[in-house]
Amino acid sequence: MKAVLLGTTAGGGFPQWNCACSLCVRARSGSLPSRSQDCLAISGDGTGWWLVNASPDIRTQITSCPFLDPGPGARETPLRGALFTDAELDHTLGLLTLRGGAGLTVWAPGPVLHALKDQFDLRSVIDGYAPVQWREAGRFDLGGLRVTAIPISGKRPKYARASTVDGDWVVAYRFEDPVSGGVLVYAPCLASWPDGFDEVVAGADCLVLDGTFHAASEMGSATGSSSGQAAMGHLPITASLPRLRRFPGVRRMYTHLNNTNPVLDPSSPESLELREAGVEVPLDGTVIEL
Repeated sequence: MKAVLLGTTAGGGFPQWNCACSLCVRARSGSLPSRSQDCLAISGDGTGWWLVNASPDIRTQITSCPFLDPGPGARETPLRGALFTDAELDHTLGLLTLRGGAGLTVWAPGPVLHALKDQFDLRSVIDGYAPVQWREAGRFDLGGLRVTAIPISGKRPKYARASTVDGDWVVAYRFEDPVSGGVLVYAPCLASWPDGFDEVVAGADCLVLDGTFHAASEMGSATGSSSGQAAMGHLPITASLPRLRRFPGVRRMYTHLNNTNPVLDPSSPESLELREAGVEVPLDGTVIEL
């Protein structure tokens, strides 16, 4: 199994286009590395690749990753489709860029498939260019990998607040390579620590986890905004790190970092704390092989 972290930040990327917080200013100056929005590419056979989420930055992410180069035919591509962890615009709008693809398959939780038809009809738009196979994620095989969608929460995106559909709006994905035995868990959105998630982490070789905010008060402190972490549905690092410390044998990484998160600065005390705990803050382009 091979995976590439194509993007590692939350919506808006880093620096965020409309933000002049101290971290974004430093990223614009070049003193901190820029990052694109959360997206993973994964392959079980080295030939066919799948996206986990499709960010609005997907064109740049694909062209920056040699594994995803087209060919050998003029219109051949190793991309086979995408898996969505949720229905957020930051994780689905990139599919519009892929509208020229042929034979793509998209896996997603049932409520997400519903939202992308009845709340924001991305499905009809895409199918007007090249028909896509839309499939509900559960347990399935994917190009040499065994995949399990793990329910995380019922958090709806803002555009679907009026939806009456209940269920698992947000999932993590567990990828197992039956040949190597390697297991990767990708959970970029985590509103809380779900029941049974300890067992999921313990059974993984590598965990890529939601690190949107370092602390619950961070957004308001950095921007003067009255909106807090709780309303955005992301478990802060201060709450998840104590749990991660219990699994030193698992390679642990944070992704989906908000532009206000101090761990974006490798010299910060918050970053030092993660390094001392053996937890990584990987850059865009990081390759994971299991």
